This record gives sequence, structure tokens and C-alpha cells, in this order.
Amino acid sequence: MISFLRGQLVEVGPRSGQSWATLEVGGVGYRVWIHARTVRQLPRIGEEVKLFTAFIVREDAMQLFGFLEASERELFDQLISVSGIGPRMGLALLETLAPTELVQAILQGNTRALALAPGIGAKTAQRLALELRTRLSKWREEAGIAAVGAKADTRIYAEVEMALLALGFAPNETVKALDAIAPALAEEQQTEVWLRSAISWLSEER
Repeated sequence: MISFLRGQLVEVGPRSGQSWATLEVGGVGYRVWIHARTVRQLPRIGEEVKLFTAFIVREDAMQLFGFLEASERELFDQLISVSGIGPRMGLALLETLAPTELVQAILQGNTRALALAPGIGAKTAQRLALELRTRLSKWREEAGIAAVGAKADTRIYAEVEMALLALGFAPNETVKALDAIAPALAEEQQTEVWLRSAISWLSEER
């Protein structure tokens, strides 16, 4: 498995509506499929870049899909584990919605937002929300994470908790982050504010 590539950015281009980047690593050029938001964040040609990768092997092809953040790759892995969601659809979802927006849409069952992604119809959006929401709930229970913080709203705490897990953060990191930000956000009722604060805290800790 190729977990990440770090090398010189050689070229970036579209092909059949898909974007890709070629990285030269140790004299070898690797073509990595990426989404448009990643393209906009890449450095200039000739500069070094690191992409976290998902290596997908199919009967007719072996492909690399790249992401600037490990958490986004983890979310991509979650997406393509759902029946009927392939790598292209996974990229389309991540191109249409930022990771935090995508996780929120899944946890809240917002199928209208999910269906904004090309190739995602109403039924696929419903299946995606149902399968991942259920899976994340089970994951949370198996991890033994407390359902509610002492000073947090039950719904908000649970949603942020599962969102962080979906973004690839470990259960123990999630608990620490929520415990750390809870006192300052005791009166805050917006899940998005909690999620941004938790991610910011985790980024500083790492």
C-alpha cells in the first residue's frame, strides 16, 4: 500500500472531467487523481508537495487518489466503503462539499446536499447517509466513547464526536478535544462552531 507520496510537482491537468497531478518521486512519475479543490491548493509546478494516497486496485486498473490532508483520505475511504460509491463518486463528493460539510450532511441525513455531487442521485444519497451514519454510530459505541460531555448539548456533542471519527481522528484524540473545548463553548448551539474549534485544537496538539 502506498500511504503517501512526497516529491516534485511535475504537471497538473484535467482528463474527461477528472483532475490529476503527476509527482516525481525518486526519478519515477506517479499520476495521482485528485479533485478540483485540491488542484487549487497545490503549489507551483516544480515545487515539492506531499499527497496522502489511496491505492485502488481493480481488475482493469491500478490507480492512486491523492489528498492534501490525511483526514480527507480517511473520509474518502469511508465513502467508497459504501455499496455503489466508487472512487470517482468519492472524489465528486469531496469536490462538492468540504470535509466538515460532507460529514455534517451525512450525520444529519441531508440527502439534498449529498445529491449536489455529480453522479449522486437521491437513492444513492439516502444509502450513503444511512450506511455511514449507522457505521459511525457503531464505531463510536465500540470505541467506548462517552455519549455526552458534562457541559455539552447531547446532540451537538454526539454529532461532533462522530464527525471527528469520520475525519480520521482517533477516539482518544476526540475525547481530549471535546473535553478541552467544552468549557468555552458551553452556551454554543451551532455544531459547526464546535467542529471547527475541535479541529483547530487537534491541529495545534499535533
